[in-house]
Amino acid sequence: MIESWKLKYTFMDRVNIITKLFLGIGLFFFIIFIHNFDFMIYLAAIMLIFLLCVNGTKWKVVFVFLSFSILFALSSSLFMIFYGDGQHVLLQFGFVKITTESLVRGLHLSLRTMVISFFGLSIAFTSQVIMIFYSLMQHLKVKPKVAYAFMAAFRMIPLMIESLFQLRNALKMRYQMIDNKNYSGFKRLNHLLIPLLSQNIRKAHRLSVAMEKKGFKDGPRTYYYHVPFSYRDLVLVGLVILFVALAFLLTQYLPITHITDVR
Repeated sequence: MIESWKLKYTFMDRVNIITKLFLGIGLFFFIIFIHNFDFMIYLAAIMLIFLLCVNGTKWKVVFVFLSFSILFALSSSLFMIFYGDGQHVLLQFGFVKITTESLVRGLHLSLRTMVISFFGLSIAFTSQVIMIFYSLMQHLKVKPKVAYAFMAAFRMIPLMIESLFQLRNALKMRYQMIDNKNYSGFKRLNHLLIPLLSQNIRKAHRLSVAMEKKGFKDGPRTYYYHVPFSYRDLVLVGLVILFVALAFLLTQYLPITHITDVR
């Protein structure tokens, strides 16, 4: 999570990342076996409200990611909607055939994607990359050499982007002094890729040498950051169970479509 996007910290920020990841995986496998359409509608709505309450991020950033998630969820079901089987035809144009059954199946798939996307975004907005790898080292015994290598790779991404912008600005000045045929087409791409690649190879080599000298290798070591489990982990587990139970109760007592099986 980029720190400049954060406005406040919620209890979700202090939940151990391992707890959040395992809950996300468990939720993914759970909804695979859910075929009740109303249940998925309520669960998606509850997860959306949960995301809006715990993200602690700038609203503009949240809505951008939220829009992309919803768009991806809807687009992922278009194939099932346009070419699915069914008896009650709503629209047919050439080989495109939309039936009531295919529409419901496609929307059900979209709702599944939205549930996981909303919970995944709540994890992404409330987790720091560095704490992910510290938690993996301390609790899942991931080798420090591997974890620190991934942390270093993440730290290199902003440097690579900065180098790209610097190189692009420098080339804009250079292109004013040379003929257009010397930088058109693939030549322009080569002018960007080759220097950028060579620069970052040198940076990565210097970083690897520095890490090797400072003892970033396998073996027992101490940690500056400790990522323990706490009562907040139990609170989150209880909340997810409560969300599922609430969606089930709403489905039983306040059904919307009365579609109980979309298979």
